[in-house]
Amino acid sequence: MAINKELIKESIRNIIIALGDDPDRAGLIETPDRVANMYEEVFEGMNYSNQQIADMFNKTFDESYYDDSCQDMVFVKDIEVFSYCEHHLALMYDMKVSVAYIPNGKVIGLSKIARIADMVAKRLQLQERIGNDIAEIIQLVTKSEDVAVFIEASHSCMTARGIKNAGARTYTQTLRGRFKTDRDLLARIV
Repeated sequence: MAINKELIKESIRNIIIALGDDPDRAGLIETPDRVANMYEEVFEGMNYSNQQIADMFNKTFDESYYDDSCQDMVFVKDIEVFSYCEHHLALMYDMKVSVAYIPNGKVIGLSKIARIADMVAKRLQLQERIGNDIAEIIQLVTKSEDVAVFIEASHSCMTARGIKNAGARTYTQTLRGRFKTDRDLLARIV
């Protein structure tokens, strides 16, 4: 799916009119172009499926010392991303993603974990789905079933509108493989 910048520009112009302002006044005349460019950037992940993202960041290293009997893990904590809630198009911010996995003969480049989290967040999303998508992609790349994703974030649909509770944070966890069944393993990272 390609992002249709011309349709975004037209739509933003109409939103400005619907809000009762003049899209041709000095401060707004270039706003539809700026918003279209911003949306192309912040929603880049919408152009790719989980499989395509896995293919894009599939840089692994074979590590023969990791096997089924091993409980060693890789844990990358506090990857900073942001996303937009699909319900209100509201910003999910101060978002921190932490990813753990138990290697299955392969380890992924650490920066690739952050890039996967960033690309997944660049979609109209739910926080719960971000965790599921990241876990699926990490599984595809590493061939490990043992993946955990933890996310904490503020949602402007709660902090800036509606209840306006500025201190509310949302925490989600996505557990796969041994992280679902082995509480001692899970306790090592939470």
